Amino acid sequence: MYSEFLVYSGYRVAQAEYADEAVEKARSLRPSIITTAIGLKKGDDGCALCERLKSEEITRSIPVLVVTAWAMGGHVERAKRAGCDAVLLKPCAPTTLVAEIRKYLDR
Repeated sequence: MYSEFLVYSGYRVAQAEYADEAVEKARSLRPSIITTAIGLKKGDDGCALCERLKSEEITRSIPVLVVTAWAMGGHVERAKRAGCDAVLLKPCAPTTLVAEIRKYLDR
């Protein structure tokens, strides 16, 4: 839903199912911003993905926004410790995500 709304809003979107694929795409495409969930299909979760992105010189400066329903159990704090630039909690209106993205792109 979010990716469709971002395309509708005029953004180019590249998607990845797994953290490894996301890291490879981030290295090659050098996006202006990355959005992720905490819960990803097999492999690393969104927090580990953020840690990997922030540990590499080529991807370190790319803002990472987490959109998650995992508000309990320390997940938000873990995401922030991992280096995520912002955490949005679901239910999150697509317009809210676009507004948050715009804040980082306008910097």
